[in-house]
Amino acid sequence: MTIAASGQGAVAPGTDLSLHARELRTIHDAVLSGSRPRQAPRDLVVRSWRRVLAEGLEAQGRNLRDPLPLGETERRREASPIALVIDELRHVLTGVADASTYLMVVTDADGVVLWREGSSRVRRQADTLGFTEGAVWTERTVGTNAIGTALAESAPVELFSAEHFESAQHPWYCSAWPMHDPRTGDLIGVVDISGPALTLHPAIRVLVESAVRLAEGRLAGLHRDHLDRLRRTAEPLLAGTSGPLLVVDDLGWVAHHAGLAHRERIAAPREQHPLAVPGLGLCVPERLGEGWLVRPPQERGAVTARLDLGSRLLEVSGSGEGWRTSLTARHAELLRLVAAAGPAGVTAAALSRAVHGDDQHTVTVRAEMSRLRRVIGALVEPHPYRVAAGVSLTLEEPA
Repeated sequence: MTIAASGQGAVAPGTDLSLHARELRTIHDAVLSGSRPRQAPRDLVVRSWRRVLAEGLEAQGRNLRDPLPLGETERRREASPIALVIDELRHVLTGVADASTYLMVVTDADGVVLWREGSSRVRRQADTLGFTEGAVWTERTVGTNAIGTALAESAPVELFSAEHFESAQHPWYCSAWPMHDPRTGDLIGVVDISGPALTLHPAIRVLVESAVRLAEGRLAGLHRDHLDRLRRTAEPLLAGTSGPLLVVDDLGWVAHHAGLAHRERIAAPREQHPLAVPGLGLCVPERLGEGWLVRPPQERGAVTARLDLGSRLLEVSGSGEGWRTSLTARHAELLRLVAAAGPAGVTAAALSRAVHGDDQHTVTVRAEMSRLRRVIGALVEPHPYRVAAGVSLTLEEPA
């Protein structure tokens, strides 16, 4: 019995691919028929098959394949950060001698195929599987496959032949590597090489990894360039400005700083939403070209807020136009309790007792307070929860 490679690799170097494919089909058929195979599938495959079976998918059938409309696929392409580096991925993955035997496939974080390139012969084979642009290639739609399983496992995945759940995919291998946005760490998609199973080479996985690493590095470089442009644009506009300040991008990465120790990143700013910054206190960010100017409250004036407990409308002003938002009943009640506690603040346990009648719901309260702070910015400070220094909050009782 052939033993598969350890780690993410599906086969060990020197494996007889034809023999291994037959052995895997025997294992696949035994497991799905309820029999005990002579050798268990890899743990990765077992976990995936369990998830797929729980979804009610059929190994012998043709599961959901409906692609998204072309317009939606185009919108996703344009919105994806991967669009900035797709040429680099093409260069690495389709510029090698054996690229005619496989497809390069790139999906977004939802598993939607955004780009697919390769020889016309392999593309036609993929078409019969519905492995096309706009298709959703997740475990829930098409069963165990490297793209969907990489999304489910949050890890690189390589699958060979009958490790795929659907029998129609057994003639294929696929090697997928998740790609992340270096600015945020968020998953932005999966890069995959797929092709006829008997053409799999152990170096394929390394090739995919290298392409993803290079593309992520390129994205990081583009971000550094953006911060440099933002800094150069901001410097003339800030000439003569005194006092500590930061200039940051939309994600809070610092492009320029003055009057305080350098910080790489702060919380992402939003228009007229108070922002707590160590060393600056409570700030209300100002738009500055493609970025934001963040400076202390004495440069901006006091932040005032008024909560109408009847309508649950919160109105906030610093300088400029201010903003308003409607709160849920629970959020309005929590904000009222925080304001009533005064400068000493209130703990999650105390809020749990006030809202739920016991202190057994502190986790729920913390989650609610986290959601509230995402809505109202840094008006409320944690540990304990209290109205932030520099904020004047007035509660207006219903008539």
